[in-house]
Amino acid sequence: MNGSILQHLAVTTATDIVRARSVARQEAARIGFGLADQTRLATAVSELARNVLKYATEGSCTIHEDSTPVEMRLHITMEDHGPGIPDITAAMKDGYSTGGGMGAGLPGTRRLVDKFEIESSPGFTRVTISMVRKRQ
Repeated sequence: MNGSILQHLAVTTATDIVRARSVARQEAARIGFGLADQTRLATAVSELARNVLKYATEGSCTIHEDSTPVEMRLHITMEDHGPGIPDITAAMKDGYSTGGGMGAGLPGTRRLVDKFEIESSPGFTRVTISMVRKRQ
């Protein structure tokens, strides 16, 4: 990704979930995304940040833009150094949960955005989500 990092945020408390969500929404609005897309992106960021706190206790959120004159492009990368996801394929299925939840977090997040990438191993997880829209 070329372009620029707009924000780099620590995710260490519940307040950081709200902050990451808010900053993602603000950046999406600033570059021209509509209200529905802002909400989808903010919801996806909330889910990912919540997972960071629940499974790794701390991590980071980086918001990156590489828009062009034709497209608005926003990417969010959530990273942590927790236990990792032992079975990504299973974790991406609706209903799968290792934390006692509904198992909607990762698959639900994937449905909210245009691009979803995940890599994980013991001690490291990185999820990158992207939203891309043509300019009007």
